[in-house]
Amino acid sequence: MPDAQTHVDRFLEHISVERRLSPHTVKAYDADLAHYLDWADRAEVDPAHPGHRDMRRYLAELDRLGYARRTISRRLSAVRAFMAFLTEAGIVDSDASLVVSAPRVPRRLPNIMPEAVLRMLLDAPDPSRATGLRDRAILETLYATGMRVSELTGMRLGQLDLDQGVITVMGKGSRERRLPLHQFAVRRLREYLDRGRPTLAKSASDAVFLSTRGNPIGTDAVRRIIKTHLAAVGETSHITPHTLRHTFATHLLEQGADLRTVQELLGHVALSTTQFYTHVSTRRLREIHRRAHPRA
Repeated sequence: MPDAQTHVDRFLEHISVERRLSPHTVKAYDADLAHYLDWADRAEVDPAHPGHRDMRRYLAELDRLGYARRTISRRLSAVRAFMAFLTEAGIVDSDASLVVSAPRVPRRLPNIMPEAVLRMLLDAPDPSRATGLRDRAILETLYATGMRVSELTGMRLGQLDLDQGVITVMGKGSRERRLPLHQFAVRRLREYLDRGRPTLAKSASDAVFLSTRGNPIGTDAVRRIIKTHLAAVGETSHITPHTLRHTFATHLLEQGADLRTVQELLGHVALSTTQFYTHVSTRRLREIHRRAHPRA
């Protein structure tokens, strides 16, 4: 009978190949499940067949060791996903992880970029350089579409239709969606494709965004690009590609876009996930009201 690590390896292959989750997400599942297997070994528990008391012992140990509620909740989610895979595959008959409750985690409002910082960031790359043209196109595309950084780095040339101003992306769970581009983003993409990408291309890769070595650019590289250009304009804020996604969604809602449209653009399965941005929008409006109203 396969050991627990073999089951985990099959699960990781399943979420990577069949569900097409990002490498970053797969790596996180791998780390959380490695921790779970280590605990199961020390506690002399079969990790594929834990009882509900075993799961409570696992959560209790995490709490006793001082892990944050968010970490405990994430690790329980990883175990639940693993157990659901085993159940669907017919390896186990019941799932004890469904009996225990995750600790309540207060949702933090996402960071939104100040508009002045956003403008400086979008204009920071040097358009006289191939990498500058690439970086301008990357930043503008992220903010113009709200796409995930993994969707951007996975883009291929065939997904672009600049004549129609549309990008087709493959999101989580292999769900395809078409994202409109405003003309400014189209122009920056054309400039990069015409004058920047040919300089970077050193092979027959059809990836849209290339590194200086001619390889498809990675998610970590995009994070470094943002950090580099923020530093160049003297900004020290912690801003990530996901910050641009948050900013995109919040700005649309503030300008009157309906929630269903924003949900579709972001690729959220549940409307409740998108509704979270209404809290951000309301908070920002209150701050503006407090600063601007004479009697506030």
